[in-house]
Amino acid sequence: MEEGKDPIIVTRTNQTRVLPQRLLQLLVLFLVLCFTFSVVSIYMIRFFGINNNSLTNVRPSLLTCNREEVKSLQQSIKPPSNLMHEMSDEELLWRASFVPRVKKFPFERVPKVAFMFLTKGPLPLAPLWERFFKGHEGRYSIYVHSLPSFQPEFASTSVFYKRQIPSKVSEWGKMSMCDAERRLMANALLDMSNEWFVLLSESCIPLYNFTTIYNHISQSKYSFIGAFDDPGPFGRGRYNDHMLPEVNITEWRKGSQWFEINRKLALYIVEDNKFYPKFAEFCKPACYVDEHYFPTMLTIKAPNLLANRSITWVDWSRGGAHPASFGGSDITEEFMKKIFEGHKCSYNGQPSSICFLFARKFSPSALQPLFLLAPKFLGF
Repeated sequence: MEEGKDPIIVTRTNQTRVLPQRLLQLLVLFLVLCFTFSVVSIYMIRFFGINNNSLTNVRPSLLTCNREEVKSLQQSIKPPSNLMHEMSDEELLWRASFVPRVKKFPFERVPKVAFMFLTKGPLPLAPLWERFFKGHEGRYSIYVHSLPSFQPEFASTSVFYKRQIPSKVSEWGKMSMCDAERRLMANALLDMSNEWFVLLSESCIPLYNFTTIYNHISQSKYSFIGAFDDPGPFGRGRYNDHMLPEVNITEWRKGSQWFEINRKLALYIVEDNKFYPKFAEFCKPACYVDEHYFPTMLTIKAPNLLANRSITWVDWSRGGAHPASFGGSDITEEFMKKIFEGHKCSYNGQPSSICFLFARKFSPSALQPLFLLAPKFLGF
């Protein structure tokens, strides 16, 4: 048995002597590899021209970014200089819905009226509007939504120069018309100074000078949008029971497409994803959605903020699906008196003789006679 143990003892002794030698060999090999890697790295850095200068160049850009963040307040309150952008409608509406939680502005702010023109193409009455806006810079903004194919040619001195927003085709009586109006409001909301929003067409004219209109809108306790309950076939008759539970028939309202609203109501419109799907699916011709969507939704959301009347004059006396249109031969002193006289309304709870601030529909041929009568009747 003792002879059987001897080989085992000798073997263990040999292993204890061999093992440190192997560890030493591995350590030497590791050091050689590290040295080789270092030499190769240095060679590659020199060969490809990577040096400390390229690394230090990164630091100024980081410092510049920090400096821009310090100035971010000025960047955020400055309205976009170029209205054209690449945001989708979904992105635009989301961005426009931003609201500051602190109500008091930490900078001087002059509230502006956003004049939003929903057009097919050109603005034939633009010269009249140019005269209307002259001298009132800083108190208004202009936004134009036309057909995407239309290329405006306004002079660089025009108030309409580069006031075009990214647009899509809109069809009368369909949801695409409301989409265009929401698009206009969303773009206007990007300017934090815009406090009131007026929807106009290429056939609209102002009935008073800028100061009168600005004061009338800015001092009003209510927004001017028609929203009335019509029990007949062109009112409740267009209601669809599938609007439930979001919209009950007792809440169904009708009103003019042309409106003036404040910033709070504009935010309700651009952020809405509760009523929009219902109207898009269940209010199609002969339910004309542009006459019902905004009046109904705002009546539900903020009825106490609505004057329940439009401030855009139109003439429905000729009958038909559209109001009367007026050309050059129609524009007389008698016609202008008809627009201003014989109307009764309330303003901030008191009787008022100023019921309309804008009028439509005027054809291109009406421009010259309107120019001649503007000083006497329009005040500009």
